[in-house]
Amino acid sequence: MAVPKQKQSHSRTTKRRSQHKISSPAINACPVCHSPRRPHRVCPSCGTYAGREVLAPEQHGHSHD
Repeated sequence: MAVPKQKQSHSRTTKRRSQHKISSPAINACPVCHSPRRPHRVCPSCGTYAGREVLAPEQHGHSHD
């Protein structure tokens, strides 16, 4: 069984781990309203998905009645 001959230094360990970072999520433009949205999700501003309206668009007035 292969075993390392010496302990790897902290410097080498952190150099290796420097590449283990989270990438930013992909953002595409909505084909209908051109606002930014995540791919394969309903557009939060216009409520469309795959060229058809799925949800009613969000209203900015918040009425809790």
